[in-house]
Amino acid sequence: MRLPPFDRYRRFSQIAAVFVLGMIVGAALYNAIYHMGYNMLWVNNQDLRLEIEQYRNDILTLKKYNKTSTVIREIKVRSEDSKVKEGTAALDPVTAKEVLSKLAGDLEPMRGRSMFDIDSDGKLARLLLDSKIYLVREKEYTVKIRTMLVMEGVLQIWVEISPYKRS
Repeated sequence: MRLPPFDRYRRFSQIAAVFVLGMIVGAALYNAIYHMGYNMLWVNNQDLRLEIEQYRNDILTLKKYNKTSTVIREIKVRSEDSKVKEGTAALDPVTAKEVLSKLAGDLEPMRGRSMFDIDSDGKLARLLLDSKIYLVREKEYTVKIRTMLVMEGVLQIWVEISPYKRS
């Protein structure tokens, strides 16, 4: 049995190899673009879900305490940008939102409390929640309360979130 010489098919195999390599690179590029768009959509969806949950809690509280004007009806927790130290990565916005939602859940007993008792309640919240460790996405983060402000039934809290380092 005789084998035909391979030299005849060398040009065809080179063209086929370049074509297949182009298909692989094109598929990888398309997949990267698709996942980047999907990730942006997922982050936006997570932000909207957290906002909806916050709005539901606010609506229930406003319905419950609409006759009284001296109680805390809303709790807004905001994150301050912490100074990024060398060797640490910037905080992911989705992670920050999850930490803020867990912190807002811990502050839920403050709803419906009198605004005039905020001095004792604020000290209690600061003692309980300052430097508290939250576990989000298998990483630990610590929260430091910077400012608490009550105005027109809204308790606003500014916190600084940083990765927790065990010593």
